[in-house]
Amino acid sequence: MTIPATESKPVSTKATRNIRVYSTLSGRKEPMQTVQPGKVGIYLCGPTVYKPSHIGHMVGPVIFDVIKRYLTYCGYQVTLVVNVTDIDDKLIHESKNRGLTMPALAEEMTADYLRNLAAMGVDTIDHFPRATANIDGIIRFTQGLIDKGFAYVSDGDVYFEVGKDSGYGKLSRRSVEAQQGEGGEMAARKRAPGDFALWKGAKAGEPAWDSPWGKGRPGWHIECSVMSHAILGKTFDIHGGGLDLVFPHHENEIAQSESLHGQPQAKYWLHNGLMQAADEVGKVGGRQTRGADAAQLGADQQAQTAAKISKSKGAGPFRELLAKHAPEAIRLLLISTHYRSPILFSEDEIVRNAEKLETFYRFFKRYQRLTGEDVYTLPAARSAAEGDFSSGDDPLLVELARQRAAYLDKMDDDFNTAGAIGHLFEIVTALNRYVEERKLEAALKAGDEERAALRRGALVVRELGGILGLFRQAPKAPAAGGDELVGKLVGLLIELRNEARKTKNFAAADKIRNELAAMGVKLEDRAGGTDWSIAK
Repeated sequence: MTIPATESKPVSTKATRNIRVYSTLSGRKEPMQTVQPGKVGIYLCGPTVYKPSHIGHMVGPVIFDVIKRYLTYCGYQVTLVVNVTDIDDKLIHESKNRGLTMPALAEEMTADYLRNLAAMGVDTIDHFPRATANIDGIIRFTQGLIDKGFAYVSDGDVYFEVGKDSGYGKLSRRSVEAQQGEGGEMAARKRAPGDFALWKGAKAGEPAWDSPWGKGRPGWHIECSVMSHAILGKTFDIHGGGLDLVFPHHENEIAQSESLHGQPQAKYWLHNGLMQAADEVGKVGGRQTRGADAAQLGADQQAQTAAKISKSKGAGPFRELLAKHAPEAIRLLLISTHYRSPILFSEDEIVRNAEKLETFYRFFKRYQRLTGEDVYTLPAARSAAEGDFSSGDDPLLVELARQRAAYLDKMDDDFNTAGAIGHLFEIVTALNRYVEERKLEAALKAGDEERAALRRGALVVRELGGILGLFRQAPKAPAAGGDELVGKLVGLLIELRNEARKTKNFAAADKIRNELAAMGVKLEDRAGGTDWSIAK
């Protein structure tokens, strides 16, 4: 059997896959046809930076990081934009509570957000526009809507007049009767309850900017319309965000953008499911939301009450979660369901995902023992064409090619990461079975053909794992402060266990193994020795 050599091929500049996406706007899957051939513009609504990030803030960025990785792998040139809302009622309130200026608070919380994204391996975002850096554009945009008759000035505020937009409600499929506007003082200044603020007149002690309508600050919805237009143009390809943003935020974005520009704001609207606490209904943290069946997103939305998750369950600062769990395990949790489905959160779920990753980590160690090569140094294919290989009639290579093709088909089908991950596990299972059936561990070394076959499998794992943002670097060792001593003690216990097994004192050997397991130390017996690891 001859294993074809790996060829290095340039990344394709032409999209080569038939990708289908589910758009909330149409309520169905559609073939992805981009505004500009070979290019994709994506805008994702980011955080309001008034408190430290929690795990819910990581959901969208991780999902769209994977989407960008896959589109790039398929040959597209992708621009991913995630905004930062650094002017908002919540920011004003929190800055007063903490005795900080609003810019100082926003800067602190933005830095926290960016650190957390970096820890999660989200490094594909091209632009992080901030609302306060776009005030001039917001004023021009608002004036344009006034000039076209879609907005009006009322006592220092500027409102979008919903009744002037005949298509209003097309994203959320809400009737005019179901529309709710802001109450309080603002209600008296509006022509209709559903009208929403583009510009808010200044209140004493609040940040404000000069405008043609007096000092004030922007409304929330106008910010994203302006920032997406400034970077991606009047019409771009994909607008993303959490399901809770469908109404009113994204509905209002569409209304103001399309009223001003006379063309669609985005071709496809992709909404991710929300983080939920165990069996509770709603999302982790945040404002009240409207639920939806993950497969329908729109027509049959039903009102549900958001259940805020307590700090002990994960809605505390994300840095606290990172101190206890590996980022790769958290990332796997976030992509183990289809992006349109709810994500059920608990720390036990993170632990279970860490245990799943151990399947791959154990294979990587096995591969290094048999080949002398570190999986993490292998070149990951950057495109489908670069990763292609001839399987011939070798059963392992045929299985690898079949599972790889099925993985890519799942990703083509509305970025179905859950299905794709299943095929990734099938691949590592096939590789382990190959090692065991050929008793390669007993020989402590693979032959040339076997090394080549295992290398091909490891390359496929690197390629497909990389699309998901996994296996980019070796997981960190347990926290420092006693690692060397722990290693020596565990090594000593393993020696004592081996001696007990040699003398057929199986009760003692089992006790050592069981006690170590209870302390979180996992043993793996293999030909030639015993490996150990700290359970995540």
